Amino acid sequence: MSEDLKSKALDIADLIAYQEGSVVSREIIRKETGTVTIFAFDKGEGLSEHSAPFDALVQIIDGEAIITISGKEKHVKQGEMIIMPAHEPHALHAVEKYKMLLTMIRS
Repeated sequence: MSEDLKSKALDIADLIAYQEGSVVSREIIRKETGTVTIFAFDKGEGLSEHSAPFDALVQIIDGEAIITISGKEKHVKQGEMIIMPAHEPHALHAVEKYKMLLTMIRS
């Protein structure tokens, strides 16, 4: 974790800025046991289908996304969260630009 973030109350959405035509990320915490990363997706951008060996919690902090898990689309918007189960294929697509906080805990 960046030293400048420790012990401070922060507005999550202000930790990362949108970039036109891009997906950007900023790691907030990295430990052996897991990570916390914030992402900003421009409208129409996404991450192609992949899987992870552990559950991943996605919290949408701005905008709206389609998150596909094992072929089933879920619309997730600001203030909502979804858990992407370990070993299940998932993909993310920006319906409109959105920011998300991704928490992955190794098991």
